[in-house]
Amino acid sequence: MKTIALLLITIALASFKPKDYTSELNQYINNWHLAATNADFESYFGAMSDSFIFLGTAPGERWTKDEFSTFSKPYFDKGQAWDFKASNRKWQFSKNKKIAWFDEDLDTWMQGCRGSGILIRKKGKWSLVYYNLTVLIENEKIKEFIELRR
Repeated sequence: MKTIALLLITIALASFKPKDYTSELNQYINNWHLAATNADFESYFGAMSDSFIFLGTAPGERWTKDEFSTFSKPYFDKGQAWDFKASNRKWQFSKNKKIAWFDEDLDTWMQGCRGSGILIRKKGKWSLVYYNLTVLIENEKIKEFIELRR
């Protein structure tokens, strides 16, 4: 009897696979980007945790959720926020599957950009806690870019 019970437990453990949240999180981030495209302020900022941080492309752009929402509100109110088309998104997960981080390529009005973010799962719900937006510059153009910034 112990052998059968041990065998059943072994089979159950071997067949157990942790949930893959990739599809759910892709939809979450796609909806977040779409909320900006549609100037849906409540959905966009509702996807963020209270401790959310946004790093923008300009040197001084490190925004808390409150700062970023105050800055962004006039754009959303005009119905013209931003339209980022994401592709090539890659996910990583903590061992306990409660923290997820990603990077993605973005087609924007600034042309090629990259975004990276972190989400945390609490009480069965994901929340975006961090996003970093970066403008891409090819290595062979960096000297020209540095001169342009001067």
